[in-house]
Amino acid sequence: MDYYLTETRLGELKVELEDLKTNKRIEVAKRLKRAKELGDLSENSEYQEARNEQMQVESRIFELEQMIKNAKMIEKGGSAGVVRIGSTVKVEKGGIVTAFTIIGSNETRPEAGLISNESPLGSALIGHSVGDICQVQTPGGKAAYKIVAIE
Repeated sequence: MDYYLTETRLGELKVELEDLKTNKRIEVAKRLKRAKELGDLSENSEYQEARNEQMQVESRIFELEQMIKNAKMIEKGGSAGVVRIGSTVKVEKGGIVTAFTIIGSNETRPEAGLISNESPLGSALIGHSVGDICQVQTPGGKAAYKIVAIE
């Protein structure tokens, strides 16, 4: 599976991974050691909590490693006037013009105009040009968005 990421987000994920592998792993190992010293592990809630945290940390490390390994860098700007991942698209719907930047699903913030390439609107816009009208299925029915600019 490909993960579309900006260079900034990739850097953030690498920092998080490094922190988990060094600091968090050591912290959890210390908690496990302390909990083991308390005796009977079958009735030791502190040990169970530390084991659960260890599983969460290891799961997140695996997830981050996969994301970094399969990262596809998002480049800013349009490609020959066609919407693609990394494009900022101005669309008009009902007389209102709104700008959206199409990014990977790991960085979306719709309130800031950052939408996923996998979202209904993002996937409908990809591959289209200025002047095209894209139909998007919304909870309230179909909505038409006219592409007015691609950056």
